[in-house]
Amino acid sequence: MTVLRKNLIDGEWLGEAGSRNINPSNTNDVVGEYASAGPEEAKQAIAAAKAAFPAWSRSGPLARHAVLKKTSDEIMARKDEIGRSLAREEGKTLAEGVGETIRAAQLFDFFAGETLRLSGEMVPSVRPGVGVEMTREGVGVVGIITPWNFPIAIPAWKIAPALAYGNTIVFKPAELVPESAWTIVDILHRAGLPKGVLNLVMGKGSVVGQAMLDSPDVNAISFTGSVGTGKRVAAASVEHMRKFQLEMGGKNPLVVLDDADLGTAVDCAVNGAYFSTGQRCTASSRLIVTEGIHDRFVDAVKERLDKLVIGDALDAKTQIGPVVDQTQLKQDEDYIAIGRQEGAELAFGGDRLERGTPGFYLQPALFVGSSNAMRISREEIFGPVANVIRVKDYDEALTVANDTPFGLTSGICTTSLKHATHFRRNSEAGMVMVNLPTAGVDFHVPFGGRKGSSYGPREQGRYAMEFYTTVKTAYTFAG
Repeated sequence: MTVLRKNLIDGEWLGEAGSRNINPSNTNDVVGEYASAGPEEAKQAIAAAKAAFPAWSRSGPLARHAVLKKTSDEIMARKDEIGRSLAREEGKTLAEGVGETIRAAQLFDFFAGETLRLSGEMVPSVRPGVGVEMTREGVGVVGIITPWNFPIAIPAWKIAPALAYGNTIVFKPAELVPESAWTIVDILHRAGLPKGVLNLVMGKGSVVGQAMLDSPDVNAISFTGSVGTGKRVAAASVEHMRKFQLEMGGKNPLVVLDDADLGTAVDCAVNGAYFSTGQRCTASSRLIVTEGIHDRFVDAVKERLDKLVIGDALDAKTQIGPVVDQTQLKQDEDYIAIGRQEGAELAFGGDRLERGTPGFYLQPALFVGSSNAMRISREEIFGPVANVIRVKDYDEALTVANDTPFGLTSGICTTSLKHATHFRRNSEAGMVMVNLPTAGVDFHVPFGGRKGSSYGPREQGRYAMEFYTTVKTAYTFAG
């Protein structure tokens, strides 16, 4: 019997069944039933978070540390169980699901430590007898809106710092992945959070998300998702003069130079472009390859793709799982058709696949003969689709790499220290990889991009403090 997962509002589990979630590897498999919040529930959650903020923001560091550390420990202890549930719900492979769960545990552990490292600054005033103290305080009620592609890691890297720095939260997860969201909230709730500090409101973005945007009592919003929705978050936040942080799309380049190690370049391209079914904002969707290595690189990538195991996410042998749902699958197929219409050659894949269970299986697609002006080079597809752009030399490769409205991550494969150093300095991206896949980042350092990919302070690491705190300057006359 399916258990109903309810919303958490002011410390109480509330709500009636509103939605079902299915397994993208097997559409006959119902993952669970979930409550669906409406505007009134969202308003209740915001009010609860506002009421809880004074006490939580003034709680001692040990209280926050205890909750975050206990949460980290439970997630790590249950990594196989939670990772399997994540893979069943979202469609990434079992290994990726467990890996993402471990990362969530590491994030909570890191920010548990940060609660004990909160610091300020004291300086003498220019006026005799006056002292000046600078401290950081939580900003208030934080709205957190997360996507479906990393259903436990992204909530973790937003929720953990928000709590560590004394904020209260209204959390709206993506509709496709409520189980992962409910699990992380349940663990935090049982770890000892006071009522109202963390509120879970599952439901439609047009309803719950809009209620958050419309509320003057939400002091900050951290959003990860599409560019279009991000712009609406920004416009609504300016109206209320609230802080906002946006992580949006990417059209990330991987440059492969003639002097690159071919094996390394192929590893970086296949991992970055196709693992997690290409459903990563950091995926290498543009493979920019110089003439001398182009043909060998394309042949080697095709050979590697032909050997990949595409199947049920819960099968340990699977290397690429299904696309997350029918809507995303159609989008992927539409872009494959667009690429052909634009004149690019589909060198490999792009077909629907049949497996032992009904699911959203798509063979990884590789285009060649594409230009950087094509839509498949300009627009984020968010699936297992990449295109190769042939260029003459490093200078042209860098120009093409930077010719994009996005700037999240970029990569280069080369054995030249000169070119690697120049690319790191001149790539217009927030994160740069040398001889590594563009997807795959550490949990303790800043995450974020430039141009249309990101707005606001960086996420993760100590840089998260910039968004989740505000600076107070206090003057004291000692007499």
